Amino acid sequence: QVQLVESGGGAVQAGGSLRLSCAASGRTFSLYSMGWFRQAPGKEREFVAARDWSGGTILYADSVKGRFTISRDNAKNTVYLQMNGLKPEDTAVYYCAAGRVYTRLVLTTITGYEYWGQGTQVTVSS
Repeated sequence: QVQLVESGGGAVQAGGSLRLSCAASGRTFSLYSMGWFRQAPGKEREFVAARDWSGGTILYADSVKGRFTISRDNAKNTVYLQMNGLKPEDTAVYYCAAGRVYTRLVLTTITGYEYWGQGTQVTVSS
């Protein structure tokens, strides 16, 4: 079992930055691939970024490339999402997810992940 707790959300103006954190329980955190997803009101949950368990594969949605960075600290059982250059369209609830995902394509899919956090709200005003 893995439990995930996100933090770091908040309200910022366009162009600002936030860093989301996702703390994971469990001794085998390093074996899990980690992803960030988001869900805006009235929309489906969508992929944002992922980093596989080895760190060899890092993926981003086209909409966040060059602005967001996913990183992980296995010693702290934590994955981060640094968000720079925020836009109003980035407003959403952000979720982190953990899964034993070993395929590049599956890293971007909701069904690839077994465990989810409760989400943290990010609001970007224009």
